[in-house]
Amino acid sequence: MSTDFGAGITRENALLILREHLKNEKLVAHCLASEAIMRALAVKFEKDQDLWGIAGLLHDLDYEITGEDSASHGAVSAKILGEKGVSSEIADVIKKHNAEGLGLVRSTLLEHALTCAESITGMIVATALIYPDKKISSVKVSSVTKRMKTPHFARAVSRERILECEKTGIPLDEFVGISIKAMSEIADELGL
Repeated sequence: MSTDFGAGITRENALLILREHLKNEKLVAHCLASEAIMRALAVKFEKDQDLWGIAGLLHDLDYEITGEDSASHGAVSAKILGEKGVSSEIADVIKKHNAEGLGLVRSTLLEHALTCAESITGMIVATALIYPDKKISSVKVSSVTKRMKTPHFARAVSRERILECEKTGIPLDEFVGISIKAMSEIADELGL
């Protein structure tokens, strides 16, 4: 039996809510990848893996509702989750992963971690897709960091948001390594 450890929701129920609101499998995979990285970061920082993982899993819950509307993305998720009894800590960190659009400021370890974790997934996937085998397990840290310096590569991925890893005290190379390893562990679920 799964417990919620202060998240206000079990992972199983979080996944049900995610699938209720997101039909696009690429978005679901992005959320799963974000969850995996957040759980790995929770281990590194000795934090609650379930709380951090669920924040990663549910961070884009409202994406198919809000789309590109940065003035509401995250806020709609927080409202939905609040109505479901999910902890205010998760709702707040989900809002702040879009701090720029909502006029908020990220200041906590969890807020910076979610922002860099969900952002790096796109860079890692884009890097994997240029490899002949298209596998995350083939991706090297140096390949990701090198491609981050190329503005036209995965141009929608914010390098600035990835670099928030440094605000958590983790250097970029180490963060990329943690992220690749976490995503590799769920590569089958991600189809990579």
